[in-house]
Amino acid sequence: MIPEGIIIRPLIYVKSALQKSPIPNAQAFVAKLLRQPNFDPIWHFHAEYQLFMVLKGSGTRFIGDHVKQFKKGDITFTGPNLPHMWRSDNEGMTVEEIAWSEGIVVYFHEDFIGNSLLQKEEMIKLRQLFQKSLRGLDVTGKTAQNISAMMANLLHLEGLDSVFELFKILRCLTHTNETNLLASPGYTNSLKEGDTERMNTVHAYVMKNFRGKIELRTVATLANMTPTSFSRYFKTHANKSFSVFLSEIRIGYACKLLIEEKMNIGEACYKSGFQTLSNFNKQFKAITKRTPMSYKKKYTM
Repeated sequence: MIPEGIIIRPLIYVKSALQKSPIPNAQAFVAKLLRQPNFDPIWHFHAEYQLFMVLKGSGTRFIGDHVKQFKKGDITFTGPNLPHMWRSDNEGMTVEEIAWSEGIVVYFHEDFIGNSLLQKEEMIKLRQLFQKSLRGLDVTGKTAQNISAMMANLLHLEGLDSVFELFKILRCLTHTNETNLLASPGYTNSLKEGDTERMNTVHAYVMKNFRGKIELRTVATLANMTPTSFSRYFKTHANKSFSVFLSEIRIGYACKLLIEEKMNIGEACYKSGFQTLSNFNKQFKAITKRTPMSYKKKYTM
């Protein structure tokens, strides 16, 4: 959330919210304000570290094998070559400019500090932070509030002042317990360029159709594979079975319906793509570690 009194300008229009963004050789890092109809739903990875804050918009966030709904105020820190994607709820819809998605993204390479300095004893906490970022970090609580102000301020700074501000953000991240690791410990990126295109096709189909019945053979056909080959392929690259992935998408959407739309449990069950209430309750508890009722009570009190 951007603190009162801070005005963000100028707006920077880019084709993709989270596209591969090479850093000019003359710059230590790149900070951008993003504003477009919706965040670009492209499954991709790049060599830069990335800080990203959602200023406006909601949808589903994919980082490695982690899936979660995103909303205004969310801040994540991801390391090099960790696949990620932000798919907006309004993807594919006509969006009036007043409802466009907005975010701040910062890209930098590990060597912007200088490898010699990074290896010194004083930088041990920063090295540990960079190691954690390889699984992705969700920044929460007071830390997220502090960093949101610094990221907004970063857009207006130049030269050495901007470098100092980025160091302040990194220092804040090294001195907090208010972060959650995202991708699972065993996750590794085994994707190649051709794989990202195939996975994008699968993601797009699932996000468009998860509220209804999805058959494995249909998705396998989209990937030009047999159902058995696709199941093996998907588990290798996503670190989970396709059925678990689909359940996570549906449960994430159900959570949104329970809290934001204030639906009852039965409505959320069927509108998120489940065929039976018993299976919905089972999958909900397996993924959120709570029953739908206890989840609803926790976040609506």
